[in-house]
Amino acid sequence: MKSHVRTLQIAFTYIGTIVGAGFATGQEILRFFTRYGHWAVLTILFSTVLFIWLGTKMMIIARRVQAESYEDFNRHLFGERAGRSISLFTMIILIGVNSIMLAGAGAIFEEHLGMPYQAGLLLTILGSYLLLKRGISGILQINSLVVPLMLTLSLIIIFNTLGVPGAERFLFLPTDHSFFGAWMSPLLYTAFNLGMAQAVLVPLARHTNDEQALLRGGILGGIGIGFLLLAAHFAMSSQMPGILQYEIPMGTIAIRLGPAVQSIYLLLIFMEIFSTFVADIYGVGVQLQQRLPVAPVLVTPLLMLICYVFSQFGFSSLLSIFYPIFGAVSLVWVIMLLRAPMSPPPRPADPPGMDGKGSTIVAVKPVIRITRK
Repeated sequence: MKSHVRTLQIAFTYIGTIVGAGFATGQEILRFFTRYGHWAVLTILFSTVLFIWLGTKMMIIARRVQAESYEDFNRHLFGERAGRSISLFTMIILIGVNSIMLAGAGAIFEEHLGMPYQAGLLLTILGSYLLLKRGISGILQINSLVVPLMLTLSLIIIFNTLGVPGAERFLFLPTDHSFFGAWMSPLLYTAFNLGMAQAVLVPLARHTNDEQALLRGGILGGIGIGFLLLAAHFAMSSQMPGILQYEIPMGTIAIRLGPAVQSIYLLLIFMEIFSTFVADIYGVGVQLQQRLPVAPVLVTPLLMLICYVFSQFGFSSLLSIFYPIFGAVSLVWVIMLLRAPMSPPPRPADPPGMDGKGSTIVAVKPVIRITRK
């Protein structure tokens, strides 16, 4: 029973780490899949296979090499010097992405709740700090709450779209984009998201004793990501091409479901941004603790302060700067992950009485003979 609970926690954390602001709003799905028309269903299935295969492989390798942080994992993939350089660059990009998440939370407060932008930033930072005091268990708990709600809302959207005229268009949408572009898109999308997700999936794998739970959690998580991609694509396809003009395309879908569902949807977008922010801050914090001679209790506040400063530039401007750069680096990273051999599983510690090779040590008592003269 405990193993099954751990499997679900890993799956939910995997899904929650991938699902950020771009996914929740629908912009990523529109950009990487829906605009490619009739190719989208096949490319989503291809991306789902990659998420199942590469996400699971990453976690299992991380556990077997005992990687404490994604820097340890990258040193295993690229070698000592290149691995450190890649991890340093990844850390900079992740801080940028965290700033984007924080700016997105502020935008939701300002645009949809009528509250000050700064209030959204400060409330997100405070909630994240309190949750991160619980360590990896806090990340598991927040995703175990958010992801089931997100899956439920996706089912509601699917059933609602079934009654919309043109719901079957997701299979036959025309497209002006090339075949090459359509099939490169899922590879770039998967590489980018796994490159970010390593910040939390690597330490999560390191702290999971049951490798089978990692395997099952990776498979379930990849399937869950694929389901969410298909659900959003199905709903947005029925509104093409008009939906392309909206900043939050999934928001227009939620409006049709009434004020209550729309409010729940906005809350979920914020919670998805919040859970991704918490996960990435945790992962970068683990790496910084290895690099900097700073007390661990100061690392998280320092990171949040940096993200707060960068978040003042706004959501859209940060998005346009960091995402394309990190996407290119992530493609190199995922190619190395594809080529990486699976490390042998770590041997369990030998119990007392074993010689380290699996053989039993037999103590031989010396025989003392007493001769009488």
